[in-house]
Amino acid sequence: MEHKSKIALVTGGSRGLGKNMALKLAERGIDVILTYLSKEEEANEVVAQIKEAGQNAVALRLDTGDVKSFDSFFEQLKGVLQGKFHADKFDFLINNAGVGHNTLIKDMSEDVFDQLMNVHFKGVYFLTQKALELMNDQGGIVNVSTGLTRMSMFGYSAYASMKGAIEVFTRYLAAELGARGINVNSIAPGAIETDFGGGAVRDNEQINKHISGITALGRVGLPEDIGGVVAFLCTPDAKWITAQRIEVSGGMSL
Repeated sequence: MEHKSKIALVTGGSRGLGKNMALKLAERGIDVILTYLSKEEEANEVVAQIKEAGQNAVALRLDTGDVKSFDSFFEQLKGVLQGKFHADKFDFLINNAGVGHNTLIKDMSEDVFDQLMNVHFKGVYFLTQKALELMNDQGGIVNVSTGLTRMSMFGYSAYASMKGAIEVFTRYLAAELGARGINVNSIAPGAIETDFGGGAVRDNEQINKHISGITALGRVGLPEDIGGVVAFLCTPDAKWITAQRIEVSGGMSL
């Protein structure tokens, strides 16, 4: 089946960074399938916004931390691609879904560690593996990492370590998928004003001020600082960029 627009799958696209990525991709003429875990209403609002902008969009529920659910998700995705997009495959995978957690190493529980691992590394690894057969050649993958792989802040040891694994995984994906013309990159946002991790960066004036003070461009990041970078990586202009970690932090902790 021939589909005129390229199609991107954005995990965690109902709010925050994922929402901005979905909207910016649509601005570039890319159709969007976005996933949500619990925020169905918000996800449907994003879909409505994308459709208003003239692109096609669908929201599907997905728990990116539950690898056993992936087979049924991809069966559903196949049906949606054919039924709603008249396509057999999609072009871009944006591994964005995540959960924030701040715990010192001495206080970390195995349960929380496993939850973070499932969402931020194991889930991304196997979701990507299963997506590959449904992706067109000459497409692209963008993995979302964090500025915390370069700079250390108390309490993020597990989260940042798993994002570090994602950056290594990105390079291996780029090497293995190069023959298919698929470019693979990671973006590493700095501190952003969202509800991520309880919304501390957005709501805590002291934290906000501190981050602004150690950022070259003099403020905390916003979701709209990030989405356009992801959208750019899904355009022909970025075709020769692969295996890179692109930090989008306004120059934090230089």
